Amino acid sequence: MAEKKKPAHEVRLGRIRATIWANQSEESDTWFNVTISRLYKDEGEWRDAESFRRDDLPIVIRAADMAYNWIWTRQTANSDSSEE
Repeated sequence: MAEKKKPAHEVRLGRIRATIWANQSEESDTWFNVTISRLYKDEGEWRDAESFRRDDLPIVIRAADMAYNWIWTRQTANSDSSEE
């Protein structure tokens, strides 16, 4: 069985989660994608939803901002070290 890819980072604010995935090209360029989900319980099991209630939206915005900052910090650090 193929090994399950792990996220590069995860931002969690209550039941809202922003998962950051690192991707790499054949030329070793790295870029990131972000998925945002809402956790909920269904019949005793945790599940993910990709839809949000009105009151979730400010938290979604904050989680997206935190994910952006995490990515920006890594990419800025990497570009600074490659210029030396």
